[in-house]
Amino acid sequence: MNEGQQHPHSIRSFVTRSGRITAAQQRALTELWPRYGVEFTPAALQLDALFGRRAPRCVEIGFGNGEHLLAVAAGQPERDFLGIEVHRPGVGRLLLALDAAGLSNVRLICHDAVEVFERQLPGASLAEILVLFPDPWPKKRHHKRRLIQAPFATLLASRLLPGGVLRLATDWQPYAQEMLDILNATAGLENLAAAGGFAQRQAQRAPTRFERRGTRLGHEVFDLSFRRA
Repeated sequence: MNEGQQHPHSIRSFVTRSGRITAAQQRALTELWPRYGVEFTPAALQLDALFGRRAPRCVEIGFGNGEHLLAVAAGQPERDFLGIEVHRPGVGRLLLALDAAGLSNVRLICHDAVEVFERQLPGASLAEILVLFPDPWPKKRHHKRRLIQAPFATLLASRLLPGGVLRLATDWQPYAQEMLDILNATAGLENLAAAGGFAQRQAQRAPTRFERRGTRLGHEVFDLSFRRA
């Protein structure tokens, strides 16, 4: 994807909901953001300077309340993690959890993921990208809002290191098939699953709130894993 190419998500893949933010979450956004937060600017981040070391980096897009990001960051202290989320209550909740856990290998950005990947993340800089249970926008007229579309898939691939892995999961079967078709057709990505299909669930993936809800409703979960060739 050319840097100047407009991604279709000038139509946003999310709706910014104010939500209910607790006093503790608001306090975290004020007091803990300077420690963990990264402001959006249209300039590439210096990741080694940001984390104070050189290490493999993983980005989770749309971390929600942050339970998965917290678990994997705590379990993999040798890696650095950058979480992207637009909903402030979830950001505030994760800030509190990071502070309580004393983790130093996580940074957060509260901004649109498409713009962050376009402007802030350098090419060939990431070991892993996670997109877990993105909004499926099930109504046909809303499909244009889906995050995983061909231009964004190409952009994601360009931000992975050679050998870096893009992992996705959804419990919405039509969206799973659409993502599979898009990623199988994305230049530079290699499907790690047999016969170009869906992948096995990673054992280390902590179930998210959306995954648990889907399981309660009897939904099948579809995992996808692609490597930058």
